[in-house]
Amino acid sequence: MLISVAVCAQQSIDEDPELLQNKINYWILQSKLELENFNYFKAKKNLDEALNLATKADNKRSLGIIYAVKGKIELVIEEEDNAIKSLNKAIEIQRIINDNVNLGNSYKTFGDVYLAKKDYYSALDSYTAAKSKFQEEDLNQELAETLLAEGKTYYELKNYKNARDIIEQALAMAKKYDYFNIQSEALINHAKVYNKLSNDQKALEAVLEGLEIAKTHKHTNITNQGLLIASDLYNNLGNYKLSRNYLHSHLQISDSIRGLTKINSPRNQKTEFRLNAEIEKNNEIVQKLEKAEDDKSLGTLISILSVALITILSLLTLSLYKNNNIRLKTNNMLHKKNGELIVAKEKAELASKTKANFLSTVTHELRTPLYAVTGLSNMLLDENPRPEQVQHLKSLKFSGDYLLTFINDILQINKIEANKVDIEPESFSLKKKIKNIILALNNSALDNNIKIHLEYEKELPEFFIADQLKISQILINLVGNSIKFTKNGDIWIRVYKIEEQGKIFTLRFEVEDNGIGISQEKQDHMFESFSQGSIQINRKYGGTGLGLSIVKGLIDILKGKIYVKSELNKGTTFYFEIPLEQTNIKEVEESKITYFDGNTKDIDLSKVKILVVEDNKINQMITKKILTKMELKCDIVDNGEEAVERIRNNNYNIILMDIHMPGISGMEATKRVREFDKDLTIFALTAVTIEDKMQEFDDAGFTDIIPKPFKQEEFEKKLYNALTQKTTTEPKA
Repeated sequence: MLISVAVCAQQSIDEDPELLQNKINYWILQSKLELENFNYFKAKKNLDEALNLATKADNKRSLGIIYAVKGKIELVIEEEDNAIKSLNKAIEIQRIINDNVNLGNSYKTFGDVYLAKKDYYSALDSYTAAKSKFQEEDLNQELAETLLAEGKTYYELKNYKNARDIIEQALAMAKKYDYFNIQSEALINHAKVYNKLSNDQKALEAVLEGLEIAKTHKHTNITNQGLLIASDLYNNLGNYKLSRNYLHSHLQISDSIRGLTKINSPRNQKTEFRLNAEIEKNNEIVQKLEKAEDDKSLGTLISILSVALITILSLLTLSLYKNNNIRLKTNNMLHKKNGELIVAKEKAELASKTKANFLSTVTHELRTPLYAVTGLSNMLLDENPRPEQVQHLKSLKFSGDYLLTFINDILQINKIEANKVDIEPESFSLKKKIKNIILALNNSALDNNIKIHLEYEKELPEFFIADQLKISQILINLVGNSIKFTKNGDIWIRVYKIEEQGKIFTLRFEVEDNGIGISQEKQDHMFESFSQGSIQINRKYGGTGLGLSIVKGLIDILKGKIYVKSELNKGTTFYFEIPLEQTNIKEVEESKITYFDGNTKDIDLSKVKILVVEDNKINQMITKKILTKMELKCDIVDNGEEAVERIRNNNYNIILMDIHMPGISGMEATKRVREFDKDLTIFALTAVTIEDKMQEFDDAGFTDIIPKPFKQEEFEKKLYNALTQKTTTEPKA
């Protein structure tokens, strides 16, 4: 009777629905934990336990969940067809009982399976069904994960614009609810999309932000993926050192992941799964053999165990062989990648040198005729031309100035790209500087019937220490841009503080207009060199498309950031933020000095003798005309050999030496002069790009450089200083 009571009690416990459900839930939970820890065989075994109990209890909801998790495991071990069968069972059950939450998860996994099979359109259909269920149940995290998967699918279909928009939705939702793993993965996938859309700068910003989040929250796999993408992007941008660093970090983490999980690829995961299954079968055989030990001979037992052992060792050998092959392939990939990076670096360096030489040659060839254009137009304007000629001469002068500005813009871009721009901080009045810029551009604004407004924050200090020339260049470019694209409107310049740390003020500058505006598509390429809104805009408004590229480069040098906000036919706002140091030291007032005004007591101009060495006849005439107006006498020769002989046999105060001439160059001529006269003042009067030639000029022995076409005031100043520093001597007879 006691035995019967115990048996009945045991049966009632096993059949208790609540206890049975607890057991099912326990095995399902254990299975999910093993799945997260990459223990697929244990996860499958726990699911089998749960499946037996759920089938016995006819628990539909649990059966649906079990088949769905089973489908996930089969997806990981690359048994996609089995995964589809399991997920179909799960969906069939979940539809009947209206289990929308788990039905959405099953649809999501279905999409992942189709994505793995490269059936992208079926994957999109499954993701759409999953999104519908998650939206009904307000499951934001699951919805964000599905949107991200959908974006990845569009990426595989090479529909990069749809991929960008959908990943953007996933990213917005992840940011809103602080889903950091989704946020970091979305940013990294954003980077891949922007790379395909040829916007490497935005791609780099996205991947670096994603990496920062992934590292902070220790999402190792996402970090590993981001490091590889960052390496490729830096390689595209020509920063090969950073590219190698990120690739090295990626390979380190990859090795670490393999070491911790003992998983190298889905194929090896599948091998391990089957190996564990085989071991389990062999354990069952061993147990049966132990039970039947009395009925079987020792030889039979040894044979069976030997077969089992050989099977296990074969599978282990296969796994080790595959692991070794993958490691060899990884090392080969690293060597190949390093080789590609070295070749790419050498090509980039060669291209950079070629570009520098090309720019030096082109700018020299352009500056030489420009010297004639600007010099002659200035001279003719000073000689009281007839009224009907004035406008033509002004047009000629404008064209020359425009070409010179274009050349200077190209050189400025080249210097920025080569990191050859130096910062020259000085104390200045920011408010006064902006007012001067407005004053300088006001005539152009009035031509377009534009009014310029300045809003300078009342509490903001007036004096700062910074590179005022670069700030002026930035504002002149931005305000000039607004004037060019605005008619009958207004331009607002605003300056206000957004942060203060001690004496360092972070200021925001805004330049707003109500002009023609910029389309969203064009805003993505606003700051690229030679970028214009369209061919029609280029024809109508002119310009080289270099201004905003220079602005972006200068703001980067000043450690700032620039943004643009615009709408077609409503206007554009450029705003940038830069740090400035506040000071109480006022700027030094510049006093205009007049040179060679005919009243100087420091120099006897009648005794000054200058030699002009120039092979271009027009340039000879212009230089002589300028010197004559300054009441200075000069001799002219057109080659280097004759110049050396003239200097040897005469007593000149100053030599103006051209560089490119027939026969020996100005460089060689100067070297020969220095052999017999170390103190003579020799100016290189040249149109070459002086930033790249300074060392050559110094080595040749030049006193200083006067670049062509030169500014009149600077030319006079250098001659005046050279003459006043030495005692004027009588020229030789």
